[in-house]
Amino acid sequence: MIKMAGAVKNENLILERESSILIKGRQRKSRLKCDTDSIAGCVSQRACVYCGARVVLNPVTDAIHLVHGPIGCASYTWDIRGSLSSGSELYRNSFSTDLKENDIIFGSEKKLAGAIDELVQKYRAELVFVYATCVVGVIGDDLEAVCKAASKKHGIKVIPVQSSGFIGNKSAGYRAACDALLRLIEPPGGAKRHTKKINYLGDFNLAGEAWIITGYLRQIGVEINVVFTGDSNYHNLQKAPEASLNIIQCAGSMSYLARRMEELYGIPSLQVSFLGLEDTSASLRNIAAFFNDARMMNLAEELIERETGAFRPQIERYREKLEGKKAAVYVGGGFKAISLIKQFREIGIDVVMVGTQTGREEEYRILHDLADDGTVILDDANPSELERFMIEKGAHLLVGGVKERPLAYKLGMAFIDHNHDRKHPLSGYVGAVNFAREVYSTVCSPVWKYAREI
Repeated sequence: MIKMAGAVKNENLILERESSILIKGRQRKSRLKCDTDSIAGCVSQRACVYCGARVVLNPVTDAIHLVHGPIGCASYTWDIRGSLSSGSELYRNSFSTDLKENDIIFGSEKKLAGAIDELVQKYRAELVFVYATCVVGVIGDDLEAVCKAASKKHGIKVIPVQSSGFIGNKSAGYRAACDALLRLIEPPGGAKRHTKKINYLGDFNLAGEAWIITGYLRQIGVEINVVFTGDSNYHNLQKAPEASLNIIQCAGSMSYLARRMEELYGIPSLQVSFLGLEDTSASLRNIAAFFNDARMMNLAEELIERETGAFRPQIERYREKLEGKKAAVYVGGGFKAISLIKQFREIGIDVVMVGTQTGREEEYRILHDLADDGTVILDDANPSELERFMIEKGAHLLVGGVKERPLAYKLGMAFIDHNHDRKHPLSGYVGAVNFAREVYSTVCSPVWKYAREI
């Protein structure tokens, strides 16, 4: 979907590509391109089901992550999240059954069972995730039966992840991962509920961000019960039903899990965002308001005042240098795109193009209402469309993932990786300053002047 709001208020120029268009005041009801299935066996602009499952589960630190398929699937997603751990480093390994022609012709269940036996004996893990890939779905290996037998044999949790690439898209992979987590956290009996403990869903502890937010919440009297799935482990995940609230950072990957946990355990959920000063403050206030605790609300206000007082002057200094610059945003989920528009406004930058790969319909409505007139809104764009609109709108900066980096550099444009591979935190108040600093040092580098001249 491509929508460009006109320069004159309430005028719209629509460029349609067999998908739904969200327009102020009305909606054309057809399928978002973000819901389109991935192409099986292909590393393309759109990530596959298996990739979606892997990015959610990979930060479970003490698990064996075994990819049942050709070696390419495991190597493509090795250490895909770059998440940090305070304990086990087992998740840093990428194990594969490395299926060959004979395995595909004659079946590979015995090979999978042997691989599980070997890994459990060597690493003594209590949890194994076994990921299905496209090939496994085609040849019909019974992952459920193999995992059940291995679990009984070794007395541990061996959980199949039904993530064959051709069964949907990256969002389907998120659901497959959440279904696997639900099998893990199912309590043996009635779970004891703790009134001031919450589960933090959709944070993968990139650059230690889950630790930063845990520190904020502890200061206002709230304890993190489990993080899904940053720096998580087998025993912590099993305690998830003990929480009294789920907060959701990444809605695309974790809304399904939050909904199922409310159905199964009666745990309500709250959407949050800790990206930028504005959203971080609002999220802390909303969490305190949920518990309806006067002391907690006072502590939240004290924390907000203290942190914004310390960091806002730094933000303002960067804003003076960045005022009037233009940014293009193309990220995975809609929640991140929404937060980025707000973050860029905090530092004086206009977002002239915004799009996602897995954004939901309701998130596109928010993007439409939040974006300025004249902003191009894209749904699952291809590189030629990104290039066209970035040039047309005069963007100075592109925020995206690893696949968008070469495009920006070829255009002589600054680029920021807001995906899995960064090494500095972007969440919380300290993250807001890190973001402003990175934007400044990237956009204001003299290299782009010479690159454009060449």
